[in-house]
Amino acid sequence: MVRILVVDDHPIVRAGIAGLLATEPDFEVVGEAASGEAALDLVSAARPDVVLMDLRMPGMGGVEATRRLTRLTASPPRVLVFTTYEEDDQILAAIEAGANGYLVKAAPADELAAGVRAVAAGQTVLAPSIAAQLVARAHAGPEDRAERGPRLTPREVEILRLVGDGMSNPEIAGRLFIGESTVKTHLLRAFEKLGVSDRTRAVTRAMECGIL
Repeated sequence: MVRILVVDDHPIVRAGIAGLLATEPDFEVVGEAASGEAALDLVSAARPDVVLMDLRMPGMGGVEATRRLTRLTASPPRVLVFTTYEEDDQILAAIEAGANGYLVKAAPADELAAGVRAVAAGQTVLAPSIAAQLVARAHAGPEDRAERGPRLTPREVEILRLVGDGMSNPEIAGRLFIGESTVKTHLLRAFEKLGVSDRTRAVTRAMECGIL
């Protein structure tokens, strides 16, 4: 049996992941945690083989929790990051902290189950989109990195394109079948990367950079 600790700050998401994993005959969900601190507290008692780790949580985030978990002297659990974020900085930070795999929440259930089994067996698992980003980054020279400008995720680009089409946040949420708060989160992250503070400037800046 593969013993799994699920770490995610959203109760419904966490329960859904735990319920999904519990349907696998060779998995046992031995605990759930809503923060990095709670995960560290649970590990010694629950003794998971794999920690399924979200990245952004209140208090201690997933990167720092991963760093601390992998430094445990007595048989540290293996860490599989499972998150919505696909940015270079997040990916590299998690891997440098010691994560053994990185999957995104858009992954189908069978891919998640296979990832957990592979990580438990000592393998490294990367979502295809994550692997492609890392390969592109490794192959890019200094000039390429300087010229690429802001790196937006495919979802951020998609949302900005819909903003450019004149759609409101509720309309975008309906089109993409995601929550309005998720739309706002993607937009805020795009604003930060583009160095702007409003929707109109975000679209024009993305066009200037050749993103749209």
